[in-house]
Amino acid sequence: MLNQEKDLLAPFVTNLDKPVFCLKNLPEVVKGALFSRYSRSEKDLRQILLDEFIHAKEAGFQGIVGDVDHGTEQLIAIKQAEAFYDRVLLGYGDDSIAELGGAHIACEGISNIAAKALEDCRIGISPLEKSTRYVLFNQKKDGKYLYYREPELMASSYANLYESALDQLFDTYSALIPPLTQWLKNQHPQDDKTSDRAYANATKAKALDILRGLLPMATLTNVGLYGNGRAFEYLLTKFAASPHTEIKSLGLSMGEELGKIIPSFVKKSRTERGINYSEYIAKNLESTREVTQNLLGKLKPNQDQKDVQLVEFDRTAEDKVIAAILYPHSNFTLEQIREQVAKLSPEQKAEIIRAYVGDRQSRFYKAGRAFEETAYTFDLLIDIGAYRDLQRHRLISQERQDYTVAHGYVVPPELIESGLATDYQKALESAAAAYNAIAPEFPQAAQYLVPFAYKIRWKIKLNLREAYHLLELRSARQGHPSYRLVAQEMYQQIKQVHPLITSGMQFVDMNDYDLERLTAEQRLDRKIAELNSEQGT
Repeated sequence: MLNQEKDLLAPFVTNLDKPVFCLKNLPEVVKGALFSRYSRSEKDLRQILLDEFIHAKEAGFQGIVGDVDHGTEQLIAIKQAEAFYDRVLLGYGDDSIAELGGAHIACEGISNIAAKALEDCRIGISPLEKSTRYVLFNQKKDGKYLYYREPELMASSYANLYESALDQLFDTYSALIPPLTQWLKNQHPQDDKTSDRAYANATKAKALDILRGLLPMATLTNVGLYGNGRAFEYLLTKFAASPHTEIKSLGLSMGEELGKIIPSFVKKSRTERGINYSEYIAKNLESTREVTQNLLGKLKPNQDQKDVQLVEFDRTAEDKVIAAILYPHSNFTLEQIREQVAKLSPEQKAEIIRAYVGDRQSRFYKAGRAFEETAYTFDLLIDIGAYRDLQRHRLISQERQDYTVAHGYVVPPELIESGLATDYQKALESAAAAYNAIAPEFPQAAQYLVPFAYKIRWKIKLNLREAYHLLELRSARQGHPSYRLVAQEMYQQIKQVHPLITSGMQFVDMNDYDLERLTAEQRLDRKIAELNSEQGT
């Protein structure tokens, strides 16, 4: 490669001569086009970048390459790059090409209903949401609490009832924070080992964890997302089919902004094909809901079902997992191996599992793929707060029912012990009364009124490998008590039916704790001290 060519390439790659390198200072659409060409060219990636982009007039590089003083993010005209991308990809029919470029996008001031819709995407999108544990949600703007004012409701005769019920929830949340925090401090005095910073953060986190049940689905939050083009395209298509006005509007706003960064990847959602697909989804949702109501409308709910219920599992799972362990280390068919496994003694099977799991020293040591051979279906009735945390595990198959007040609510034991439960319950029941008044006429919009303390029905299916990850993570000390209990109970039920293949799941924490965040805050203190020591401060 000539020195002049190296000078041209230098702003766009992390190195010029190693076989492993990253692209930089390029719009996502150009990165995607580059990798698309990569798969159908004998050239290396740097040469493709030179020949088909930097030296191509329509790619928008001419006259600006190397002028890094003006900001590398401005080096390429996006519209020119988009047109060039479309020409380069002529003849590529594979939608997976759209996975080669991505974007970061912030969605601010959206409701928790919209946030959950964003986080429901399992593949291709990574979300991060504002935490109810570390952030106070009682701020006001122009004298009003920050919750979503659903346009259809605000234009109806229910507007005052809607705002009154939500204001009571936020008023109660605000009023209970100081006395509950003080009560927690009285119950758990600060010791000499704990800094003021760690103690204040741990008690604040505990108070906000306890009171988050008062926050309604209308609560405004912020969600940051990173995703690839294909995932965003499907998300925009689904959002256009949503029964919620807010989600439809959010989808349009996201499409507009993503179109500025990865236009070629998301434009299908706005084509006739994309519009027809959205209409198909919407029509199917509506017709399926109607069929369900006709069939099950008069059925009475089962009041005796456990909150965590394992409803389906494979009784031959252990043999299947063991066969999957042996399979890659042999040259026999799966059928032959399964026949041999069926003849093994319990001791021999246990020996294989022990060898496969090995010496797991941490939950960060991931379980092997053989544990994907079996799956478990759970029917859960849990508070929405716990659902919000567990729902983000994207490797589970999941379906939830509507947000409703029909299944009752959870009162944290600390509120009862502190004598603060009465106002908490009064606010929840006021919200439920408003929901019940509004839901017959506005069933979708009424869901914004439902507080996190109310229970939701949620069906999940997960394989054993994901169970190792989810149950060990979500039972950890620093987790919220409500989802820790769910993780612990799921573990117990899986272990009961499959003790052998759960024997390696040794990092499920079955203990109970008071200030869950305290040890994490103390660890942070040590890290801060180490960093200050290294920096000489």
